[in-house]
Amino acid sequence: MSVHIRIVLLFALAFVTGCANGRENNARNAIPSSANSASSDASTTSSASSQTVTLEGNVHPLARSEYDLGIVDASTQLRRMVLLLKPSAAQKTALDDLLQAQQDKNSPLYHHWLTPAEYGAVFGAGSSDLAVVTAWLAAQGFTVEEIPAGRQSVVFSGSAGQLLDAFQTAIHSYRVAGVEHIANTEDPQIPVALAGMVSGVVSLHNFRRQSEMRAAQPLSARPLYSAGSTHYLFPADFAAIYDVAPLYNAGTTGAGVTIALAGRSNIKPSDVAAFRSLTGLAANNPTVILSGRNPGLVSGDQQESTLDVEWSGAVAPAAAIKLVVAASTTTTDGVDLAAQYIVNHAVAPVVSLSYGSCEQQMGTTELAFYNSLWEQAASQGMSVFVASGDAGAAGCQSGNSTTGTATAVNGLCSSPYATCVGGTEFNEGAHAAQYWSAANSSAYGSALGYIPEAVWNESALDGGSAMWASGGGASAIYARPSWQAKVSGASGMRAVPDVALSAADHDGYVMVENGSYAIVSGTSAAAPAFAGLMALVVEKQNGAGQGNANPKLYALLGAATNPFHVTPSGDNSVPGVAGYAASGEDYNLATGLGSVDGALLVDEWGTAQSTQSGCFQATGLLHFSCWPPQRSVLTSTSIAVN
Repeated sequence: MSVHIRIVLLFALAFVTGCANGRENNARNAIPSSANSASSDASTTSSASSQTVTLEGNVHPLARSEYDLGIVDASTQLRRMVLLLKPSAAQKTALDDLLQAQQDKNSPLYHHWLTPAEYGAVFGAGSSDLAVVTAWLAAQGFTVEEIPAGRQSVVFSGSAGQLLDAFQTAIHSYRVAGVEHIANTEDPQIPVALAGMVSGVVSLHNFRRQSEMRAAQPLSARPLYSAGSTHYLFPADFAAIYDVAPLYNAGTTGAGVTIALAGRSNIKPSDVAAFRSLTGLAANNPTVILSGRNPGLVSGDQQESTLDVEWSGAVAPAAAIKLVVAASTTTTDGVDLAAQYIVNHAVAPVVSLSYGSCEQQMGTTELAFYNSLWEQAASQGMSVFVASGDAGAAGCQSGNSTTGTATAVNGLCSSPYATCVGGTEFNEGAHAAQYWSAANSSAYGSALGYIPEAVWNESALDGGSAMWASGGGASAIYARPSWQAKVSGASGMRAVPDVALSAADHDGYVMVENGSYAIVSGTSAAAPAFAGLMALVVEKQNGAGQGNANPKLYALLGAATNPFHVTPSGDNSVPGVAGYAASGEDYNLATGLGSVDGALLVDEWGTAQSTQSGCFQATGLLHFSCWPPQRSVLTSTSIAVN
């Protein structure tokens, strides 16, 4: 970003912080002296500080009385809780305008990305607000662990007793389906003077986010792509089916690009080395970054982390793979902490996450946390890919559930700033020989080219078992973004998924874990694979981050050569919940735009026009999309743009 562009952002900062000064001064006056000086008597109160506001919508729906085992001991440690801070209305509007301008080729801010520190300086909490909030936490006995660079949150630790005193909510134990959990019993409360600064605590429970992966099927022998009537996906198969091989042959392999993966378990590097050796890929060791303590190898999560590393690197074989690992704590999911680390350290221009929680089971603050985090990522030029889920239209269930209750979608990918990746399955019919050779190549490839696809549905409703099917549907939270204007069937709401790749056990992905071969399936495989494709896009764009991929993906429908394989058939209905069907339209609520031709995706990416002409019809702080900016605070000064 040129120095002149940064001047614009500094003017924005001056205007935003100026608007906020009154709020900060009022807050400091209203908070008791114990919050303004950690050494003051914590018992000091005022009439203002005795008034509280309830942060509604922050009790997990499974924290119900029939499951309640009683209050936990007051000394129970609650580590690395995340207090989400609240931006001002002016900051929200300015950020919306900036994000639009960053994707508008007619704007001087096109693809001028922020650093995490720059984001925090303009769109994060002001220094005075942070001082008030952290002093209040300290006065309640909490330890402030970290203020991430984006200044959107504060990480803090304390005890259940301190939480009860400060936030007026108790932590109880619950036994649900034979598993013991803890959760807060009531919505938290904060002093009314903090209401303008604090959104809430992201999570006060340990109902964990679920991996969107079907349990691996172990293979006792060295696997072959073609073994009788059974076919497995190796990287060479993926490259043939999704037309990635021409990119490799032309030298586009992800070199110079980094992919960041969010996980809550470490891996065995020897597994990745064995996988790459088996599949004919050059050695390329991943980097593991720890956010906090090392959780070690966590059952189930180890498999997810290993799959993500192996298959993002399989599709982009020369990309640098960085796995960010955070241990889950009593109340905070390690996935949340890892994702927060990735964005606030700008670890990579491409990000993949393979976990989910349905919107209805996420609290108001949890949803706001992920939406604001992915929005920050977009402003920094980061493209985020998240698995859509494995329980079809019944997103609040897991793939191994027996019946669903209602339609729902994954709240980690329903934010408009994330690209939601659904699942397809190959539909060879009775003509497998048309698509698979009887022999395997030296890299164990046997796919002959593109294979027709249908919606992934291996649930009990479609000849399979349980509820294994592509997650998808309409968000209950987010309105339809402008780039989905032509999408129907979602009643004016954000529709997911956006894209899809193979996710079926029908032709599962080969992986190596603990030295053994296995076959896995689920959108947990599709998401890192699509992140690998995005790394190839980034390399072809001279290594430049692309930000939120969604505006460009939908614009590619108008490309000279459409890169999408529309899904002609199938649905994601599962036992108990009617889902959504595909019929060959440009978009459907089970597989989105469909899968892609990798070579066309990469080649057409730079030609798609995701621009808007003229000025955006916004009424906020800065019309970044117009030049010169329309607010007098900027137009009164002459600013050159290079």
